[in-house]
Amino acid sequence: MDSIALALGAGGARGLAHIHAIKAFDELGIKPNIVAGTSIGSIMGAAVCSGMSADEIRDHIYSKIGNPLSLIADIFKVRPKSMESFIKEGGPRIGELNLERILDVFLPDTLADTFADLAIPLRIAATDYYGQKTTVFTDGDLLSAMAASSAMPAVFLPVERSDCFYIDGSATNPCPLDLLKGEADHIIAIDVSGGTSGNSSERPSKIDAMYGSNQMMQMSIVQYAAAQHPGTVLLRPPVDSYRSLDFLKAKEILAQTEALRDQVKHQIERILS
Repeated sequence: MDSIALALGAGGARGLAHIHAIKAFDELGIKPNIVAGTSIGSIMGAAVCSGMSADEIRDHIYSKIGNPLSLIADIFKVRPKSMESFIKEGGPRIGELNLERILDVFLPDTLADTFADLAIPLRIAATDYYGQKTTVFTDGDLLSAMAASSAMPAVFLPVERSDCFYIDGSATNPCPLDLLKGEADHIIAIDVSGGTSGNSSERPSKIDAMYGSNQMMQMSIVQYAAAQHPGTVLLRPPVDSYRSLDFLKAKEILAQTEALRDQVKHQIERILS
């Protein structure tokens, strides 16, 4: 049987759509042979490579955001545990949360601790800030790798790992399909970059223009990468109207992108036939 690799792209809350891609594999009773992920894609990739089903991932997300009191309690847990750690993280500042601590609180306990514990091989893309390049993590601690890949600038602190500082992998590799070249017979890539949205007769605001230009750049990077790897199936669910931090709109995002499941199933069935 032909092998299939799955690339899961960056996009924050828009990446909840990846659950539908995972669901397609579940319904066909198979697993991807290898997964590569950037940012939210790295977290979803870690979940599926740890053996979680799409339904289990979805239910965990709903359990975390569905109860306001529980959500507040979890948010309270992410505060610095001591003055020493507070100073080490930069002291008083606006924004820039410690993503490693947040993931430790919000991610399910069933996630593997290290890459070696995963049932399916996983490659995680992060951006080496000073090196100005993509770094690929394939071993060691999984939590710090996911945090490094997901550290959105100005929202989360850059993550230190192996004496380097990392920011969100979307800066250099928004959908890491290139990391899967030669690793499987076929690649299915899910791009959840957010394009522009709104009334085309209205001038976009400063914030919208800045955000939209960044997202268009990411889409261009992904499209170029796909063109360099002929045969890659590149799918893009309708996520343009959502922002990276719209996690409280999880149910809406999943409803809006449900067609992705059948699209992925169709491609898998085509490949296997």
